[in-house]
Amino acid sequence: MPEVDEESETRSTREPEFQVIVWDDPVNLMPYVTHVFQQVFGWSRDKAQRHMLEVHEQGRSVVVRESFEKAEFYVHALQKYSLTATLELAS
Repeated sequence: MPEVDEESETRSTREPEFQVIVWDDPVNLMPYVTHVFQQVFGWSRDKAQRHMLEVHEQGRSVVVRESFEKAEFYVHALQKYSLTATLELAS
């Protein structure tokens, strides 16, 4: 049986990617959102603040692109911290 080179696989044969989107809300304060991103994703303060500002200024931020299972895990983790997070098929 020939080996499959992952680099040569077409995108359509790979597992689809899902994106986790965090939405702006009137409840959570900016330092709290930064803290949550650091806790859930293990990000540096700078990276967490960049995404927090994107949520605040643009109304949303795509925080990760992962397999369905990993993306779903992140959505639930963010929701446990009372952030508004959704899962979408990445385009």
